Amino acid sequence: MSVSVEIAYEGQLRCKAIHGPSQCHVITDAPVDNHGKGAHFSPTDLVATALGTCTLTLLGIVADRHGISLEGTTVKVEKHMVAEPVRRIGRLPVDIYMGQPIEDKYKDRLVRAAETCPVKQSVHPDIDLRINFHWK
Repeated sequence: MSVSVEIAYEGQLRCKAIHGPSQCHVITDAPVDNHGKGAHFSPTDLVATALGTCTLTLLGIVADRHGISLEGTTVKVEKHMVAEPVRRIGRLPVDIYMGQPIEDKYKDRLVRAAETCPVKQSVHPDIDLRINFHWK
């Protein structure tokens, strides 16, 4: 399956991306520490966002399959940049805060789902990416 995204440069380090199937758009700005205004998500912020939303989506698939409630569950992803040898994402710690108590028999399934998130599987191995569950 392929999806097309069209991106236009709008000037002053701002881009507008349009999702082909839905025509929804996302605006990005360069971050303040890299010559931008930081008024919108930066491209690397979107990597962190993609990781968090992908992880939560996979958890939702498993939860739906097993009748587990994810109500109140949140994910926090911190993006840490490094400058050497080149400017890039260095760390992406992921914290999953379960909103409901989960039976022990389902915890391993949820952990496996998070670990198999396609975005996580696409992140370069030099990036320190750890997923931590916080069970109720």
